[in-house]
Amino acid sequence: MSKGQPISPALMATKRAETAADHRPPGAPEHVVPAVPSVMGPRNAVAPLEMTGSQAIVRALEELGVTDVFGLPGGAILPTYDPLMDTDKINHILVRHEQGAGHAAEGYALASGRVGVCIATSGPGATNLVTAIADAHMDSIPMVAITGQVSSKVIGSDAFQEADIVGMTMPITKHSYLVTHAQDIPRVLAEAFHLASTGRPGPVLVDIAKDAQQDTMTFSWPPQMDLPGYRPVTRGHSKQIREAAKLIAAAQRPVLYVGGGTIRADASAELMELAELTGAPVVTTLTARGAFPDSRDQNLGMPGMHGTVPAVYAMQQADLLVTLGARFDDRVTGHLPTFAPTAQVIHADIDPAEISKNRTADVPIVGDVKEIIPDLVTAVRQEFERSGTPDLSAWWSALSSLQATYPLGYTKPADGLGTPQYVVERISALTGPEAVYVAGVGQHQMWSSHFVQYERPRQWLNSAGLGTMGFAVPAAMGAKVSQPERTVWAIDGDGCFQMTNQELATCVINKIPIKVAVINNSSLGMVRQWQTLFYDGRYSNTDLNTGHDSIMVPDFVKLADAYGCAALRCTRDEDVDDVIQQALEINDRPVVIDFVVSADAMVWPMVPSGVSNDQIQIARNMTPDWDEED
Repeated sequence: MSKGQPISPALMATKRAETAADHRPPGAPEHVVPAVPSVMGPRNAVAPLEMTGSQAIVRALEELGVTDVFGLPGGAILPTYDPLMDTDKINHILVRHEQGAGHAAEGYALASGRVGVCIATSGPGATNLVTAIADAHMDSIPMVAITGQVSSKVIGSDAFQEADIVGMTMPITKHSYLVTHAQDIPRVLAEAFHLASTGRPGPVLVDIAKDAQQDTMTFSWPPQMDLPGYRPVTRGHSKQIREAAKLIAAAQRPVLYVGGGTIRADASAELMELAELTGAPVVTTLTARGAFPDSRDQNLGMPGMHGTVPAVYAMQQADLLVTLGARFDDRVTGHLPTFAPTAQVIHADIDPAEISKNRTADVPIVGDVKEIIPDLVTAVRQEFERSGTPDLSAWWSALSSLQATYPLGYTKPADGLGTPQYVVERISALTGPEAVYVAGVGQHQMWSSHFVQYERPRQWLNSAGLGTMGFAVPAAMGAKVSQPERTVWAIDGDGCFQMTNQELATCVINKIPIKVAVINNSSLGMVRQWQTLFYDGRYSNTDLNTGHDSIMVPDFVKLADAYGCAALRCTRDEDVDDVIQQALEINDRPVVIDFVVSADAMVWPMVPSGVSNDQIQIARNMTPDWDEED
């Protein structure tokens, strides 16, 4: 799998002076002027100072503008934890598990747009970060993970708590560093933050040997970065943009296919201008929810496996997909050969490896969508002036009919238990779009995508590409640290919640008042849904015994109380609003609500795995009659 622009150690050691044109990707500009990359942070000038490597780590983080880190100490990183006590510029939050530190750094980055930072020791401490690193890699999240390593003199000897974390993480990072010389620390950290935050964002690992932390070195700032093989293209190729404008002007059934890269690029305002100019329908993927407001009539919702009927239909019937920061992943396309069969494709992405990886692009444009979209708007305006604005009335007539016929909705469970969709809907209505909503993976994630009203970017955080159970609570914690003025909801499943709920202790002790809604259907809900639909209701190992008519192990109210949280339970739809209001009024500690709901509620619509999106089901064995819409 290719992500971002990874740099191997060999590449960094040998590549020096070749021009960007030597390896220009398709759709990239004809001329790229090499530039000296700037160091993140305020760019203070620090005269040479003698200090230890560990002091240099802390000082470099300060100079990079880092204010918050999440971590857990151990022997190999202990030298660095000592000078952490001496800084008043960095708030270190002691987590209860290193995976929690990684997800907290992700949540911090997703909610703020800044680089998230996590710290762990060697061996099991470092390997506990791997899931979060892989998650950040899949969802293009800027994160720097700093790990301690055994002394350089014993690397390779199977020393106590030694693990080759660089080797393990190289496939799931933009780059992984091993630092064995104290003098390299400032440069490596500056490069790590630059790599994590530029181009296609992603995680970078910096593994620092214990003796490099302990040795003395001469610290000065800013360091000279050495990244000759890394020059991400940001400005789109002018010819490709003109060709894209011609396709847009000629299209009768265009769709703006918007992916998470649009949010990573902070390009929502630019997207709005393009959408208003073209009048085309907009679909926003799971990671792009909020990039274009749900309240706008042009927004058809989320496409793909659990997408809305209008969004899926629009992509299947489109004659042009204007793809912005999206990657044609399998959850969107379904059976790839049958996806959008009549559509031409404009594909704009900062990562050239994504262009034509899954679907061939008719017009590839490599660059930052924040820069590409304004150029495209200008070109489209010129094209409209020359050839006229396309008449999309027939296209919108068909789509509007589908929106009226197949709106998102749900029915109350036949067993009379709580309705999970209603819970999510009311959390959104009572809290509003200025809040941050975080989910893990599964049914609660899909319900949260559908039934929370998204009006702004960075309002919605979730584990999309990797689908990580346990993401929500620590990611919400990180989001709250970065956005203390916002209400932060972790909407979690009872299975996901049990993976990382120990971070409630972190939240209580550090006064991080997140709100956790546990959608407790007493089962691994999405797995159970598949067992219902495809395994004849044979529920093999999906009953968690946490909800209605079970032994309730654990009892989430007692668990939350033991952690020092406010603890509430809601078992009836009639009480949902009152319980949410109680939670919203508690802001001095975390709140956990055990919403006991029906295990029979399912996520609809749904495209069964491996089939065409044309076979989307709105309920069990119920598929829309597309012929009526033609």
